[in-house]
Amino acid sequence: MDDKVVDSRAADDGAAIRRRRECLGCGRRFTTYERLEEVPFLVVKRSGQREPFERSKIVAGVTAAAKNRPVTEADMEELAAEVEEGLRLVSHEVSSQQVGLAVLDRLQSFDEVTYLRFASVYKGFSGALDFEREAGLLTKATQPKRVSSPGHL
Repeated sequence: MDDKVVDSRAADDGAAIRRRRECLGCGRRFTTYERLEEVPFLVVKRSGQREPFERSKIVAGVTAAAKNRPVTEADMEELAAEVEEGLRLVSHEVSSQQVGLAVLDRLQSFDEVTYLRFASVYKGFSGALDFEREAGLLTKATQPKRVSSPGHL
């Protein structure tokens, strides 16, 4: 069937496109609606179980780690949105490990105490030595690199 579009406009508050079409064979008109079909964004758990990505889980984890820290609800929502956006670019399916690492990556420059608290749960710290090691890695990662002047080593 060949047809031509006579009119197009947004429908359902922008969630769809309404197209008025005309059949080139018989001249009859009809309407079609086009809606974006989103591919589900899934997280693969360690058990292998798949579940829909939930930004609220990131916000809840960061909220717990940021208790009594100068971190606002808006900061946490923005961090979670950035994590989701970054991971969606990777694939429609990511591992829970990728999610945790993406959160840690953003927390590193966000708030060091919140980072260490989140890391302690995510990485399963068992004692003070784990905190020391992670704090050392954090300090090393956030220190500016020194540029040696010519002739000096």
